[in-house]
Amino acid sequence: MAKRGKSRTVDEWNFEVFWEENLARLKEDIVNRRWEPGSSKAFMVHEPVDREIFAAPFRDRIVHHFLYAVIAPWWNRRFIHDAYSCRRGRGTDFGVERMQKFIQSVSMNGTKKAYILKGDLSGYFMSLSRKKLYEKVMWGLKKQLPERGWLYDLCAYLWKKVIFDDPCLEARVVGGKRDWACLPWNKSLFHQPPGQGIVIGNLTSQLLSNIMLNEFDWFVKKKLGFKYYGRYVDDFFIVVSEEDYERAKKAMREDMPKYLEKMGLRMHPKKIYIQEVEKGCPFLGKMVRPDVLTPGQRYLKNMRKAFRGYVRGKVDYETMQSYVGMGQNMAAYTQMKKVVRELEAKTDD
Repeated sequence: MAKRGKSRTVDEWNFEVFWEENLARLKEDIVNRRWEPGSSKAFMVHEPVDREIFAAPFRDRIVHHFLYAVIAPWWNRRFIHDAYSCRRGRGTDFGVERMQKFIQSVSMNGTKKAYILKGDLSGYFMSLSRKKLYEKVMWGLKKQLPERGWLYDLCAYLWKKVIFDDPCLEARVVGGKRDWACLPWNKSLFHQPPGQGIVIGNLTSQLLSNIMLNEFDWFVKKKLGFKYYGRYVDDFFIVVSEEDYERAKKAMREDMPKYLEKMGLRMHPKKIYIQEVEKGCPFLGKMVRPDVLTPGQRYLKNMRKAFRGYVRGKVDYETMQSYVGMGQNMAAYTQMKKVVRELEAKTDD
């Protein structure tokens, strides 16, 4: 599993050449409690958004996949159905489809007024307390393995190493200061206080993000009583009828922020979206309406960039074709034709 999508990297190749010896050495280090996370590679990506990435060594990713294989099934049975990120059978397309189904159900297929309210957390991964994460993980581990045998001891040891590792200390930075200039300080691990923030990209980080917000999910579903609720990482929404609108608005602006503050988290004050469902809601790159899915602004921007790059020979055919494929799942034909006409006009000139 750790090899999937990584077979062309030098890191993976170096491990695979002598894979038996390397695995035996990794096992020996773990059994003898000598394993330490290696140096990560830090770099910036700018598509679809500016984001700081710490890529763990292949050897460490094997440990991450082991922890995920042992721990994730137990937690998945305790997550709400509509937590979409990093779960088999779910994901972005599933999340978008669920939002649309909620909209159709509450609005009775557009015949009744309904509202959608969406919130986002400010600097979520960077604001996570490693101590609180470890406490939540250990609570679950004690419930999952109450006999406290060798597997419990092993997972407890590995989780402590993974969660409290500070990847900034010995990171191999790829790129220069200019690459980070576009990134706010609250979205970079290099600018967080000790013991705060986890990397974006590791498999364990995705699982930890769901574990951290599982309590909040159940609070919204059970305590606040909002049936039509969903979440992808730190992006969450509720769909309500007109009769429940005022209560939902109060919950989004008061009850939810207060609850999150107790967890050491903060809702982004400028990313609260409240709208009638017929006007649509942006979610996971798409504009979701009761009867149709249309491309979001980010998708359109990246599609134009990919098409223009392909004409100039800077983007390969597969990348350009991937946008065509994504557009087929949305009402993107008009936008694609417009971009193609623009390119044809420039080519003729």
